[in-house]
Amino acid sequence: MVRNNKNLPNSLQVIIRGCLAGNRGDQAKLYHLYASKMMGVCMWYAHNREEAEEILQDGFMRVFTYLHHYNGEGSFDGWIRKIMVNAALLKYRSKSSRLRVVTAFDQYLHDVGEEASFENNFDKTELMQLVQTLPPAYRMVFNLYAFEGFKHREIAEALGISEGTSKSNLSDARKLLQKALSVQRKTASS
Repeated sequence: MVRNNKNLPNSLQVIIRGCLAGNRGDQAKLYHLYASKMMGVCMWYAHNREEAEEILQDGFMRVFTYLHHYNGEGSFDGWIRKIMVNAALLKYRSKSSRLRVVTAFDQYLHDVGEEASFENNFDKTELMQLVQTLPPAYRMVFNLYAFEGFKHREIAEALGISEGTSKSNLSDARKLLQKALSVQRKTASS
């Protein structure tokens, strides 16, 4: 880590140095400083709160293990977020049956063009609840594309699927989310 990083507040630099030295008090401070925000990230990738808590714990173990790799370039928040997303990916990769291909790509059945980003029309809490109902492969592809900005090539590489399957799963996830939202709104207005 860069000794005097102008991008980080002095108090955070002190906490990071303490974590690097193995100080449990500073590790607890760093955890409490970021746990709530990172739990929000984990919730997008998990099926429920318990799964999100597992991802969060795994992610923080990785943060403390790899903290010495943070060189001060870029956002520290972004660095931790990337670790949490990777922890979610590792969790699902380790359970390969949960990431099996949900549907194979068929260019005649799926519109693979860049679709309008309907995610912006959702209330964040409502969208998270709906995303959690998606099959795991759809959920992972949707989150990586919509929230992390991954390209289909990157998603395919990260999940061990084809680029076409990534596109197909994104398209299907969006259709499922739009349908669920439509049903929810009709029910709410009744």
